[in-house]
Amino acid sequence: MQIEKIETFPLLHRLAAPYGDANGPKKYRSCYLIRITTKSGVDGWGECIDWLPALHVGFTERIIPYLIGKSAADRLPLVSVIQKWHKRAAAAVSMALTEIAAKSARLSVCDLWGGKWRDRIPVYASFQSYSDRDDWIGHSLQLVEGAIQKEFTAVKVKIGGKTFQDDLTHIQSLQKMTEERTPLILDANQSYDMAAARRWEPYLSNWTNLLWLEEPMPLNNLPEYKLLRASSSVPIAGGENIKSAKQFLPILNENALDIIQPDILHGTGIDDFRDALQLARHFGVRVSPHSYDGALSRLYTLFSQASLAPWTKMNAENIEPVEWDVMENPFSELVPLTPSGGSVSIPGGIGIGIEINTDLLQAYLWDGSAYWQ
Repeated sequence: MQIEKIETFPLLHRLAAPYGDANGPKKYRSCYLIRITTKSGVDGWGECIDWLPALHVGFTERIIPYLIGKSAADRLPLVSVIQKWHKRAAAAVSMALTEIAAKSARLSVCDLWGGKWRDRIPVYASFQSYSDRDDWIGHSLQLVEGAIQKEFTAVKVKIGGKTFQDDLTHIQSLQKMTEERTPLILDANQSYDMAAARRWEPYLSNWTNLLWLEEPMPLNNLPEYKLLRASSSVPIAGGENIKSAKQFLPILNENALDIIQPDILHGTGIDDFRDALQLARHFGVRVSPHSYDGALSRLYTLFSQASLAPWTKMNAENIEPVEWDVMENPFSELVPLTPSGGSVSIPGGIGIGIEINTDLLQAYLWDGSAYWQ
């Protein structure tokens, strides 16, 4: 189980046309994959997301020299050291070492964690609704219509990046197109204050297909979230940028959210991520993980949901959905897994039970040039 080799794959794709959310347009998509191989030839893949130059220097000059020669079985101690240097890098290492542990035991990841409750997980199509097109609303509706034709049964769209009236026109047009039959999530990316968030309530209360309102306000003001939750006709969700299970405790103690949304790539590794899911269950709170930025991390999110006890005893198969990025992003194909009928089958087999598309690694390998201008 001694670590012998670590390969890194910084990946970059420049978008044909920018798209974005309330935080602004995206001009590129990036991801960073690693593969750790032991002396016995057992390997495991990991993924993280951040500014590529910082990630690459951190791995090549500090993390890789530290890991070489260590025992892959010491996952928790190794990750605890790396997370002090770079939390997001620790996420990649934790995934790779988890796969190595599963392969070495001849188990799937879910079996390594004690087995799964279900073989399929519901997913929703996640959109970045804004573009620089004059007809951005019409373009957004076309994208949503395309996802519905691909049998996605729920969608998430953005608000908070335009004027209230523009966003309202967008959502009303979407509701008219789908006849309010498609389950819908509205995500504001923490764009509003309390007064602006409350402007949506007359409309939310009349729409019966809304699953939740996501991060309408900054999450650093829990008293206002409690007030909004108490007066909202739809569930309130959030937490994608919270960095550890421990940081969810105030939110859960204050009953500030109906649904928490931890993200593997924004935290300190797969083990802490799973702690957050279990913590939500201890508080009787639903959890729909955020998983926008990476295909491998999304696979681990699906494993985690499959291994999570149901949130209600009324239906043992009931589980909250997982986010599925449907925007232009070739890195979604790194893990060849496709939703069908609004859900995804959990891969069987040893380790992650699926092969990484290595052809894409060479096609999109970052050449070191500036891409953020």
